[in-house]
Amino acid sequence: MTIRALAESTGADVLAYIPSPPRGVWYLGPFPLRAYAICIIIGIVAAIWLGEKRWVARGGESGAVLDIAMFAVPLGLIGGRLYHVATDWEKYFGPHRKADAHWWAIWQGGLGIWGAVLLGAFGAWIGCRHYRIPLPAFGDAIAPGVLLAQAIGRLGNYFNQELFGRETTLPWGLEIFDRFDANGGSDPMNGVSNGVVVHVVQPTFLYELLWNLLGVAILLYVDRKFRIGHGRLFALYVAIYCFGRFFVELLRDDEATHIAGLRVNTFTSAIVFVCAVAYFLLATKGRETPAQVRAGAERPWPWQFGALRAYGAAVATESAIPSASAAANESADEKSGAGESTDKAESADEAESESADKPVPDDDAEPADKAKTAAEPEKVEVAKKSDTADKADSKSDS
Repeated sequence: MTIRALAESTGADVLAYIPSPPRGVWYLGPFPLRAYAICIIIGIVAAIWLGEKRWVARGGESGAVLDIAMFAVPLGLIGGRLYHVATDWEKYFGPHRKADAHWWAIWQGGLGIWGAVLLGAFGAWIGCRHYRIPLPAFGDAIAPGVLLAQAIGRLGNYFNQELFGRETTLPWGLEIFDRFDANGGSDPMNGVSNGVVVHVVQPTFLYELLWNLLGVAILLYVDRKFRIGHGRLFALYVAIYCFGRFFVELLRDDEATHIAGLRVNTFTSAIVFVCAVAYFLLATKGRETPAQVRAGAERPWPWQFGALRAYGAAVATESAIPSASAAANESADEKSGAGESTDKAESADEAESESADKPVPDDDAEPADKAKTAAEPEKVEVAKKSDTADKADSKSDS
């Protein structure tokens, strides 16, 4: 008897649970249309779209994200499948394996995010080396988009009725149905449910989806507020995801490999979280300049610590140039203003000196005195002419 049936039989008032989709696969003729694949594709498109916008805003060339995705996406899918097979190898190679369980049949479900990120990052590194783009700056640009893609991908797990938690009585519990194929055989992945609820479980897919969306908001805020770079935002994305995934794993109850009583992904989350935090704290501070993120820019290898420090110092120096130029211009303006003030002061002194040499008429003097003052130059001229005439007469007498 299910929890809902038990509640109905006792007359208890229980809020509606979250129903699982009756099916996760539709057929267009002979071709299956899988909800999980559609969610993965939508997530990839969303990641490329958001990553492209952020990359161009940082000064990168348009179209670079799509170009590098051609390397990263295929390797990411392969890596996700390999991680799933490696951690659940008994399903495919163990003594109790099913005859139709093939390790390469990706359409049967099973992608490990850890392998997808690891091998996807390797593909991105190949693309960045090919186009001569700094991988850390590229990782910072696409980090929020990758986490958004993971949130969208969790909807695919919802349609597949997988990655759920332990049974619960919480009002938001997830109903799990049996699914059957056309012949009436059990087919949880490709079949259609008969509407009978067999379990009500923790919707861990929903917990992780909401945590991922919150992580996207945190990454966008931190990047806008603090303008971090050199791969530190990508490391923060990894740390945020691992932190939430650790607790989600403690709630899950689906089939998985265990070590010391804990799911293997619990250990993976803890180890990767520590590594991501260490990189975030120790990596080069600041952010790359637009010139450094354009195609053709050279960046040292991660183990070239001296060269990396010089690379970061170049960023700091280039960032300081505009401030220094502004200060120099301000100083020049001040000097120019001081020079103009000095010139004006000197001109004022000269004008004052010239005005001091000239006789200043006294407005309070009597009119007669003014006339006398004006007549004195005429008397001097007459005296000079008289002296000249006397000298001439004296010469003629002699």
